[in-house]
Amino acid sequence: MPVGTQGAVKGLRNEALEELGAQIILGNTYHLHLRPGHELIRNLGGLHKFMSWDKAILTDSGGYQVFSLSKLRKITDDGVRFRSHLDGSEHLLTPEKAAEIQLALGSDVAMVLDECIETPAPRDKAEAALKRTTAWAKRAREYFCERAKQNGQLAQWQFGIVQGATFADLRRESARQLLEIDFPGYALGGLAVGEPHDMTCEMASEVTAALPLDKPRYLMGVGRPEQIADYVALGIDMMDCVLPTRAARHACIYTSEGRVLIKNARYAQDQNPLDPNCLCSVCRRYTRAYLRHLFAAGELTAAILTTHHNVHFYLDLMRQIREAIEFGNLVKFSSEVRARYAAGPA
Repeated sequence: MPVGTQGAVKGLRNEALEELGAQIILGNTYHLHLRPGHELIRNLGGLHKFMSWDKAILTDSGGYQVFSLSKLRKITDDGVRFRSHLDGSEHLLTPEKAAEIQLALGSDVAMVLDECIETPAPRDKAEAALKRTTAWAKRAREYFCERAKQNGQLAQWQFGIVQGATFADLRRESARQLLEIDFPGYALGGLAVGEPHDMTCEMASEVTAALPLDKPRYLMGVGRPEQIADYVALGIDMMDCVLPTRAARHACIYTSEGRVLIKNARYAQDQNPLDPNCLCSVCRRYTRAYLRHLFAAGELTAAILTTHHNVHFYLDLMRQIREAIEFGNLVKFSSEVRARYAAGPA
């Protein structure tokens, strides 16, 4: 799922996202609450109308952003009191407030507020965060269901978020507690935040084994191209990551042959497309030499074109994964992708 934190995927018009076949994008509760404000967006017809996007939108609760402001926030059982990174104004984000903001935005999938902690974390801290996450999930679910029914927003889904750091038994217990609350879908939070990939997979495996097969499983904030198929093989249905857009702005291109650092001098006279096996509109028209020139000249177009390609690459990777599943070749496909990226960037 391409990430559109501020109500826009950086570097791409919605027309481009439609051309690329994106079916769902992300917005962020924290950022949209602070600017332009969820009530303004509600009064203007909701986030879909505001940003002119008629496909699905998932909104994060803002919890990760708030918890990353370690010097600007204080956590209690009530919620998180924090100061805006924009103007220093003080705010209180509670489970109910996060749900209220997302109901105002009118997203298709709304995430509950959870407590994110650093990795690695001591067990007692992970246990405390799990307890608080479950308590907040109960409050968020009650508030959300009551208000959604009153407002006629029964089509909006709310997902719970499994926590538990890198402790397998805590992950299983968090999943069990959330299942009792009964959400339409479940996410795995607090992973891919610095722990080894094998550990991420181990925790994901523990959680997906405990979650129902008929409800979406969403691994938040992942991942690198060579990791995606591993997560799918473990039962993950949904993923998001800023990597394709952020890397593109820093001249890192994902291709079927591995990563390409397009600023390198070796591409100054290269008349090949970014990826000879790619059918996106950028690869059909522009050369590596031209794109390298755009970055060297500081042209905004450089980031726009490389972002278009990278998002196409990720969405096409998911298409290939679905095809591999259909033909029973997922393990082979995953090994091939890992091999292409093992050598590092060129």
